[in-house]
Amino acid sequence: MPSLRRIILCVTVAMLGASAASAQNVRTLRLPRGAIQPQVAVDDNGAIDLIYFYGEPRHGDLFFLRWNDGVGDFKSAIKINQNPQSAIAIGNIRGAHLAVGRDNRVHVAWMGSDRAQPKAPGGKPPMLYTRLDDSGKAFERERNVITTNVGLDGGGSLAADRDGNVYVVWHAPTLGQKGEANRRVWVAHSRDDGQLFEPEQPAFGEPTGCCGCCGMRAMADDEGTLLILYRSAAEQVHRDMHLLTSTNEGQTFRGVKIADWNVSHCVMSTASLACDLNGPLAAWETDGQVFYARVDSQSGRGGKPIAAPGATGKRKHPVVAANGEGEVVLAWTEGMGWEKGGSVAWQVFDAEGRPLPGGRGQAEGVPVWSLVAVCTQPDGEFVLIY
Repeated sequence: MPSLRRIILCVTVAMLGASAASAQNVRTLRLPRGAIQPQVAVDDNGAIDLIYFYGEPRHGDLFFLRWNDGVGDFKSAIKINQNPQSAIAIGNIRGAHLAVGRDNRVHVAWMGSDRAQPKAPGGKPPMLYTRLDDSGKAFERERNVITTNVGLDGGGSLAADRDGNVYVVWHAPTLGQKGEANRRVWVAHSRDDGQLFEPEQPAFGEPTGCCGCCGMRAMADDEGTLLILYRSAAEQVHRDMHLLTSTNEGQTFRGVKIADWNVSHCVMSTASLACDLNGPLAAWETDGQVFYARVDSQSGRGGKPIAAPGATGKRKHPVVAANGEGEVVLAWTEGMGWEKGGSVAWQVFDAEGRPLPGGRGQAEGVPVWSLVAVCTQPDGEFVLIY
């Protein structure tokens, strides 16, 4: 039986304004008007944790909801950021990420807006972090975790495990250097559930660079392995997907390239990681197409990439999830661009990676600057939130 942590989301239809399922085993749910960039996680008790952005895209606010037993209301949302309008949504890649750690404490991190406080050194954009306080009814005041290596552009991410480790990750140039080829992945590590963070350390020694305005994704699996998925920028043209894994609480990392893409401009992409009974799943974009693959959390090596059927040339922002039957859903956006919304599309695959008949669908209305979240109900039904 899968652990509750592996059940990514269970939401009742009444909570979000559901539409009828338009493809096998898939249901779509809409956020309230004006809410964008949903992110979801589930605690060990099966409670659903959801965060989203609301407000002016250049400087808005973040909100949090927890639903127990499928009961909840957007009117009960808790504001996450204590400093007003300190979050940013422009570019789709700079928004908030969340993770659930020890004792089901919720952790949130995001790139600060032009109105964010505190700033990073030199008045630069901060990487902000906060956590749900002991009461479970409010968030602590956000803190900047960048101590030295400023230059945040593409959004960062975070991960948390059951042993109290919290990792905030981002990419930026080494101090005194410039350019995408000199960007590195940095990790700020807390060993006490986010009370204190050690100064950031580079995660990987190889000079891969990092695509400056591309997002990244971090996750800790059920065994405590830390995974970081990011896009490189070696020689400013090798914008490949790299997966870093650490089995010793971030002390050392293995790095593996899992997908190639040679292009001379920043592609403003996002990526996804998810747990599955048979190992972590990773999803990414390459040249207008989206893929997923199963990865070995110990070696970091990826399996054969599986592409979404067909092609439009405008597929971005993939997310992935699996159910207890071994089925996998890959979802993505279609037709989105700078200041342009689009649609969400998806395909359900069997445990062998074969597209299931009737498992493909599409829905209109992904707002400008938004993303989609994918999840699984206990009965195996997949849910798409946008």
